[in-house]
Amino acid sequence: MSEQQTDARDEPEVDRSHLDVEDGCGCAEVWEHLSETREAAAEESE
Repeated sequence: MSEQQTDARDEPEVDRSHLDVEDGCGCAEVWEHLSETREAAAEESE
């Protein structure tokens, strides 16, 4: 079998700014963060 190596230059840059959570956090923390972000955005639009 041959292993394929991916070149980082070939992959498109992915926006990860929405992933402002600590490494190793669980699902509950991710959902809480998303809810807080949505609530803040809703308050700003009012």
